Amino acid sequence: MSYKAHHERSIKDPDGFWGEQAQLIHWEKPFDKVLNYNNPPFAKWFEGGLTNLCYNAVDRHLKDRPDQIALVAVSTETNQEKTYTFKELYEEVNRMAAIYKANGIQKGDRVLIYMPMIAEACFAMLACARIGAIHSVVFGGFASHSLASRIDDAKPKLIVTAEAGARGGKAVPYKPLLDEAITLAEYKPAKVLIVNRGLTEFTTVAGRDLDYATERQKHLNDVVPVEWVDATHPSYILYTSGTTGKPKGVQRDTGGYAVALAASMKHIFTGNPGETMFCTSDIGWVVGHSYIIYAPLLSGMATIMYEGTPLRPDAGIWWELVDKYKVSVMFSAPTAVRVLKKQDPSFLTKHDLSKLRALFLAGEPLDEPTASWIHGAINKPIVDNYWQTETGWPMLAIQRGVEVMPHKFGSPGVPSFGYNMKLLDDATSEELGPDQKGVIAIEGPLPPGCMQTVWGDDKRFVSTYWETIPGKLIYSTFDWGIKDKDGYFFILGRTDDVINVAGHRLGTREIEESISSHPNISEVAVVGIEDKLKGQAAIAFVIPKDASNIATLEAECMKTVDTTLGAIARPGRVYIVTALPKTRSGKIVRRALQAVAEGRDPGDISTMDDQTVLAQIKTIIEQSAKA
Repeated sequence: MSYKAHHERSIKDPDGFWGEQAQLIHWEKPFDKVLNYNNPPFAKWFEGGLTNLCYNAVDRHLKDRPDQIALVAVSTETNQEKTYTFKELYEEVNRMAAIYKANGIQKGDRVLIYMPMIAEACFAMLACARIGAIHSVVFGGFASHSLASRIDDAKPKLIVTAEAGARGGKAVPYKPLLDEAITLAEYKPAKVLIVNRGLTEFTTVAGRDLDYATERQKHLNDVVPVEWVDATHPSYILYTSGTTGKPKGVQRDTGGYAVALAASMKHIFTGNPGETMFCTSDIGWVVGHSYIIYAPLLSGMATIMYEGTPLRPDAGIWWELVDKYKVSVMFSAPTAVRVLKKQDPSFLTKHDLSKLRALFLAGEPLDEPTASWIHGAINKPIVDNYWQTETGWPMLAIQRGVEVMPHKFGSPGVPSFGYNMKLLDDATSEELGPDQKGVIAIEGPLPPGCMQTVWGDDKRFVSTYWETIPGKLIYSTFDWGIKDKDGYFFILGRTDDVINVAGHRLGTREIEESISSHPNISEVAVVGIEDKLKGQAAIAFVIPKDASNIATLEAECMKTVDTTLGAIARPGRVYIVTALPKTRSGKIVRRALQAVAEGRDPGDISTMDDQTVLAQIKTIIEQSAKA
């Protein structure tokens, strides 16, 4: 079937299309109805069906592949590497689930997971799914204030953590951050389960803190029955930073998520049972939930969990793992590729990449130079894709399992099956034609796997996502884009990052592209700040390739923008910095940059590293103002 026919059927006949995709997973009880959309914009998928994410990811494979590797846990920080077969993974998940049960965790209870990229984090997530508990993973190393806000919102009975993570060869203590967060939080979890890695000393709280190794020993041979849950039962909460400082808890269902991930592995990522997938993200982010933990295991694949940087012990470590574990599907971010681009190119040719079919990249716009370089370096298809925490799986991608369509540099592709994507005028809500700029939106219902609601706040779900485009109940991605005559979308940046300079609407992405064409620019972020005269002004933050040659760099960047976009787009200032605040998936935290530039509190940002980076940038801005 052609892409066009496949996508068209998914939109016009969702019951028939998704009813077929639902056969990719196990149902303990068949669903009564594929889609219930009687209360827009709330979509209920596979209502009445009973299933379980852990059963589909682990137990289901014990019959045909018990001794196949399911999980590869690699840490170049601690020089440890261990594999788990599906049978061994099953045993570890049962032990973790037994610990939960012994501490009173039941279906619907929340378990907050604050962990580094170690195997126990995988066990912790799957054990929640096994018993119908709802996990909320918070990226390990998040600052205490941000962690406390998530504790108060999710109200977890239990928190699973490690005493420390590791980054760049140094221990990153988690326990003090967690203890401070619990002190700050109004809600107090009953228990904290600690995986002691022996990386740093820590204190325990009597009666609250439990040692994982001790608890595991008590339950070595326990088998915990699967809790069959309704397809609409929440599987997890994953928080996205909110501009108000109060994070939004994206609530995901169970059945729709399992079906969407299984379908995406078949139609987009083309992963097969018995193969290996290597996603370089972190379980603290949606990419890690979907394509480190759940999707590969649902598909009977081995998955690699990697703790470390792409440069330790050297810039060939990722490719060494691709070779060793015969990786067929790899998923990373453009930022990581740009890091590798600065290294000795021989690292890309030292290892056998013959089993690798494609490298998928997401998390930020993929520029042509980066895509061209990595394609030439590894001689594999480079597949861009675009999605959000809210959607759980790609909205835009070349669906290679349906039809291998041409790639267009700068575009993440065409709408994925199930997504009725529109490009709308944000003022009139009219649908736009080819090459016109508009807001990328999705006509309801959202397909399976997307967010059900904002945890505990249905009104916020509707007002935040569905009521921002005048006169229409339609989901806004808050991304500004264009669509060409062939239906390929191009992302220009957040709609709330569109700068209105003296009545001229300018996408930050356009200005960034212009500045990045300068030969001495490694990375750039542009934000709009308040300007009393023009309404807004563009401010650029740039990282130079050669820091010894920056005397005239600000003027050169401005001239470049003048030449390519015109004087109206010229930034008011170009600040030369050494680092930019980012999420682990590679997205630059532009609202934090904007807040610092305007002298405001950056709000809910998270990691200690980012706080340090923002403090340095604040100093640069202040010194520049005095000069």
